[in-house]
Amino acid sequence: MRPAGTYDTTYGQDMATVRTRAQWIMLAVFLALLLAFPYFGGIRWIGVFNLMGITLITVFGLHITTGLCGQINLGQAAFMAVGAYTSAVLTTKLGLPFLVALPCAGIMAGAVGLFFGAPSLRIKGFYLAMSTLAAQFIIIWAVTKLFGTAAMSVRYASIGGFLFDTDTKMYYLIITLTLIAGLAALNLTRTRAGRAFTAVRDNDLAAEVMGINLFYYKLLAFFIGCLYAGIAGSLWAHCWSFSIQPLQFTLRDSVWYLGMIIVGGVGSPLGAVLGTVSIRLLDKVFAPYISPILAAAFPFLRANVTYAAGAILFALVIIIFLIKQPRGLAHWWQLIKASYRLWPYGY
Repeated sequence: MRPAGTYDTTYGQDMATVRTRAQWIMLAVFLALLLAFPYFGGIRWIGVFNLMGITLITVFGLHITTGLCGQINLGQAAFMAVGAYTSAVLTTKLGLPFLVALPCAGIMAGAVGLFFGAPSLRIKGFYLAMSTLAAQFIIIWAVTKLFGTAAMSVRYASIGGFLFDTDTKMYYLIITLTLIAGLAALNLTRTRAGRAFTAVRDNDLAAEVMGINLFYYKLLAFFIGCLYAGIAGSLWAHCWSFSIQPLQFTLRDSVWYLGMIIVGGVGSPLGAVLGTVSIRLLDKVFAPYISPILAAAFPFLRANVTYAAGAILFALVIIIFLIKQPRGLAHWWQLIKASYRLWPYGY
């Protein structure tokens, strides 16, 4: 957000993520608020933010695979399950520290993602969506066969003897990893791989003619996106659920993750943030009140009808939003910045 008449004069200014003094001040205030949030936010909101951070890491991975490279992935929740169970087995069964289990969870999920991303060289669009949808069911089936349907207890995350055993301590761990994941996703866009992802998304045939190795970059997008999901799965196991089972990673979650980048704006890291925050706030803060309000207004309806009506109304709000603003919340932010740069002129 730079006012009219402020231009870049060097390549360093043009490439900088934070460009002006005002942006540095706003960034510092934002980070200070994040650090101080547990002291004034309350235990309920800390829990909401913890869940939001874990979800955001997952959605950042989907942003890279689908938003940046154009490869539809309907199995992101299943790759979270891979990371969660990998981390749980390494810490609980083998006694390895959390700092070892966390990257191993991401790498294992990325390796599984390579297997299910291989068909992307030959198929795309609807058919690739069906391939990744199969991954959702195959992975959950394999996890069920290996570990059963019973819940597996998971230890608290710990680093160097420091135990993250309260919501506040977990908040700082989750927020730190979320900021790192977001910064990496933002900077990836400006790397050689990020530019190749964009070329593959826009026109894979033209990208191949230009010398871009489609198979390599499509698999790389799947690996990075699933690595993010594996890290989120590890955090889910150690900092949120503490007891994991296959039913926690459903197709519904995978669809919601995809919906978050659509609502926020496909192809934009900011869109991933806005979509995740808005959907999670609607789901955890406003949606629980819809069914009771409907039940009070229409007492003759059965409880299961009011619950279904609440879910339908919640989905209807999102559908209306997508019809009215198909380019997502990030596009609104771009319009606000453009009007700010042109002010006070109207052209």
